[in-house]
Amino acid sequence: MSKYDRFMSSIATLGAASLLTLTSVSPSAAEVTYANQGSQWTQASRNDFYTRDQGARIIPFDWFKALKRADGTGFLDDSMARYGYLPNSESPTPGLPVGFLTASEGGVRTLSMTCSGCHVRQINVQGASWRIDGGPALSDFQAFLADLDTAVDKILTDSAAFDAFAKAVGAQSPHAHKQLHDDVEAWFKPYHTLMARALPTPGWGVGRADAVSMIFNRVAGLDIGHPPLRIIEENIARADAPVRYPFVWNAPIQDITQWPGFAKNGDDILGLARNVGEVYGVFGVYRPSKILPDVNIVDYLNESSLNFAGLQQLEFLLKKIDPPKWPWKLDGDLIKQGKAIYEKDCASGCHAETAGDPRLCNPNTWATPLQDVETDSREYKILGREADTGVLEGAFIPLVPGADTPLKPKDKIFSILGVSVIGSILEAPLHFGLDVFKPIVDACIQRDSRSPQQLQTLINSQIKTALQNLYAKPQQAPQFKYEARVMKGIWAVAPYLHNGSVPTLADLLKPAAERPASFKVGVNYDIENVGLAKDQPGLSSTYTADDCSKRDSGNSRCGHEFGTKLAPDEKKALLEYLKSL
Repeated sequence: MSKYDRFMSSIATLGAASLLTLTSVSPSAAEVTYANQGSQWTQASRNDFYTRDQGARIIPFDWFKALKRADGTGFLDDSMARYGYLPNSESPTPGLPVGFLTASEGGVRTLSMTCSGCHVRQINVQGASWRIDGGPALSDFQAFLADLDTAVDKILTDSAAFDAFAKAVGAQSPHAHKQLHDDVEAWFKPYHTLMARALPTPGWGVGRADAVSMIFNRVAGLDIGHPPLRIIEENIARADAPVRYPFVWNAPIQDITQWPGFAKNGDDILGLARNVGEVYGVFGVYRPSKILPDVNIVDYLNESSLNFAGLQQLEFLLKKIDPPKWPWKLDGDLIKQGKAIYEKDCASGCHAETAGDPRLCNPNTWATPLQDVETDSREYKILGREADTGVLEGAFIPLVPGADTPLKPKDKIFSILGVSVIGSILEAPLHFGLDVFKPIVDACIQRDSRSPQQLQTLINSQIKTALQNLYAKPQQAPQFKYEARVMKGIWAVAPYLHNGSVPTLADLLKPAAERPASFKVGVNYDIENVGLAKDQPGLSSTYTADDCSKRDSGNSRCGHEFGTKLAPDEKKALLEYLKSL
């Protein structure tokens, strides 16, 4: 059996990437051209976005370099291209792709991940590769997580493999060898528990992830249990509601965010809250502890790895990313026809650029309507979950409506996450100094006509109010509503619908029953039908889309049948207009 065959066999056994298809063609095979995303989006900004630390801590980097995948190769031998991650020639750590970096935690250099790992994509059109910053990644995150799990399991169950690993990381003496083994076991216990209980079969595939479930699982399952292990296995559920990564240009000015629209958004304070939860989901260190055993006062930032300066800078960088401009020829007459159709059938009540709820430091948000258009409903199953509250039992945030009720022994996972995020932010000045949020305060001052002294006082008094009811708890009988976003740059973010169940915009203009029941997800792009090309010779996964009888499967192509009754020439005009946005 060849190395390739052994690798594919191991992937099938794992189940985590059972739909993965690999050939020698990688998403970085062609020379890259960067899409036009505005004058503020410079190469310096791009480099910063690709490697800015936000506080994620995955695994000691020396370990990562020494680990072997099932086929005997190292994770950095191909710069992680086998998972769809994109090369970064400007990385301070050679070999790491876009979105990955190294950071120091407790004196140990660790592998870290940042926003661009999930929010930069590359598409291939007629042999040319186009890089689109802020676009949904076409990577297979679950395959990476599962391979890492398998690699560490191998060295812990195979003494020869561990000896080779120990030698590679420099643990030569018997004492160092034993200490390394203990340290790896301690790291592996929570990681493997999460992977074994959360990763679904078949896997999420290319371009999708159940990020909300993984945030819930990580916080409730690995972080809030009682020391020393902190694990609450029963709080970890199968992450089987994968969605397409969202595009993040214009995200800072949406007045709500997350596909089901459960998180307030629209200014830097709320953006920070949104991103603190995200960091905890991608292995940021979160080990809350009671200050006194019988007192409901919690140290939320005990041993925390959150990088508040990095998170604030990343939000500022997001604001510089414009939607990508269509780089190919357009028909002006068709655009005019399509615009009229769009304004009549698409914009009103859904995708128009209209004013949203004003925020403390941003009076000009965009409204993000929530609509039930009969699309897949499975993501709502995870929103009503309850979990054991562990060390957070009884915790609350005084004077913050929505978080001021003490957590019960078993409570809504939304309440657990809300208390964790808000508590972490409000406690930050105690751990990191009063100037920890100075970049946000300075940015707010620049946008407001009041004096700096007035604004500083206002921000200090309003930060709790800004965070109140940060997460909207789902109703008892949800209507399965999802975001209807402004469509700028929509041409570059296929596949479509929140769960990525429709390969092209042309297919989205067909009734659900006529949309493809199966298609490949990969980097090859069809600029006529606006979306994924049928032929995907490189890294790809097969999406099997269910019909409307399985609306809650996570993979339904049902819903959003707007424009399906347009005449062929009207659909063509509408597509031309959508390309121009």
